[in-house]
Amino acid sequence: MDRRIVISGLGPVSGLGLGIDPTWDSVIEGRCAIGRIEAFDPSGFPSQVGSEIKDFKVRNYVPKSYRKATKVMARDIELAVAAADYAVRDAGIVTKGTDPDAEPTYDSTRIGCHIGAGLIAADVEELTTALTEARDENGDFDIHKWGSEGMTHLTPLWLLKYLPNMLACHVTIIHDTQGPSNTITCGEASAGLSIGESLRVIQRDQADTCFCGGAESRLNLLVYIRQLWTDRLNSSDNDDPQNAVRPFCKTAAGSAIGEGGGIVVVEALDTFEKREGATAYAEIVGFGASQSVNIPRRNIAPDPAGRGIAAAINTALREAGIDAKAIDLIVPIGLGTSESDQAECAGLKTVFGDSLANIPIITSKSMAGNCGAGAGGLDVCIAAKALAEQKLPSVINCKEPLDGINAGSTPSRNADLNHVLVFSGGLGGQNAALILKRFG
Repeated sequence: MDRRIVISGLGPVSGLGLGIDPTWDSVIEGRCAIGRIEAFDPSGFPSQVGSEIKDFKVRNYVPKSYRKATKVMARDIELAVAAADYAVRDAGIVTKGTDPDAEPTYDSTRIGCHIGAGLIAADVEELTTALTEARDENGDFDIHKWGSEGMTHLTPLWLLKYLPNMLACHVTIIHDTQGPSNTITCGEASAGLSIGESLRVIQRDQADTCFCGGAESRLNLLVYIRQLWTDRLNSSDNDDPQNAVRPFCKTAAGSAIGEGGGIVVVEALDTFEKREGATAYAEIVGFGASQSVNIPRRNIAPDPAGRGIAAAINTALREAGIDAKAIDLIVPIGLGTSESDQAECAGLKTVFGDSLANIPIITSKSMAGNCGAGAGGLDVCIAAKALAEQKLPSVINCKEPLDGINAGSTPSRNADLNHVLVFSGGLGGQNAALILKRFG
C-alpha cells in the first residue's frame, strides 16, 4: 500500500472545451459555457439554462473497427469514450485504442478502469414510439401491452445503451484494459470515488495504471425533469444564463444542468518512471470518503453542519500526512444552491477554521454547469493542471461571498501551489475528498 500514484493524463470534456488545453484556456479566461438549452425545448419548464457540448461526434474517438458499436452508445457513454481518449493520449500511453499496430505501453492485464456514471435515462423519442403501442382502449398506459407490444418496437440492443456500467465497458474494450474494473453511481461524488478506487487498486499492486473519473449528460429530458424535482436548479435567471450559477454567493439562486466530466490516467510512480519522456501533472497523496446524514430531510438535503464533508476531508488529510494549513487551494462542489453551499461552508470551516478565509477557492459549476457524475472528474483535471502551471483559474459570478470563505470573483493569477484539495458530494450524501500534491 506504499506505492505512490501520479496523474499523467487529463481528459476533460464539457461545454468549456474538449481536452485539457481548451478547457484550461476557458477557465483562465473565466468563460461561461452556460446558455439557453438547445438539446430540447425548455420553454415550458421553470429552469431553461444549461451547459452543452457542441459539434461533438464520438466516431472521432474510436478506432475505425469499433465505429459500429457507437450505435449502442448513449450520450453519457460517448462522453466517457472521448474523455478516455483525450486522457490516454495526453499521458502519452499507447493502447490498442490509440494504435492497434503498436506495442502497448502496459500489459493489458495491468490496466484498470473505474468510471463514475449517472442513472442514464432513455432517449425520449425512442420511448415514445414504444409507448404509443402500449395504450389501452381509453388511451391510458397498459403495463401488459407494454410487455406484449410496446417493447417490440425497441431495438433488441436497446438496453445496452442505457446501463451505467457501459461507460467503463466501452472504454475497457477500446483500450483493451483487462485489469480491475468498476462503475460507481453516487451522483456528483461518483468521479471522485472512482479515482479513489483506482488509487487503492494500484496501491494493492493489482494494476499499474488506470482510467478513472466520470461522465454524464444531464441534457436529457427525463434526467432534466429529475433534476427539477430536486429543487436545485436556478429558475429565476433564464434571461441571464451567464450569471445564473453563483457558488458561495449570498445571492445564489440554484444550479444549472451540464454535460461532460473528466477521465484521468493515473499510474504507479515506479512504472511511470520507466516510461521515457513521461510527465505528470500531480501526485495523489490522500483520499477520503464518507456519508452525510440528514434524517429529517431523508438525505435529499445536505447535513447543514457539514459533518460528513469534514470527515472525508480529515481522512484524506491524515492519509496525506499533512494538516489543514498545508492546503493551498480548495476545489469544492460549489453547486450554487444556498442549502448546499451553506452546508459545504460549514464542513470546510470545521476543518480549516478561520484560515478558510485565506485559502483560494475555485469552482467549475459557474462556468460548466453541474455535470453530475462527471463533475468531480472535471474538477480534478482543472486542479491537476493548476498545480502543474502554478496558476489559479478565474472565479466568476460571486460578488458577495459567504462570510469566512475566500470565494469571491477574481481573474486568473499566478500562485505557489503545493497541495490542492478537491472535494465532491452527491445528492444522497456520498462524499469524496482527494488531495493532490505538486509533482517534481
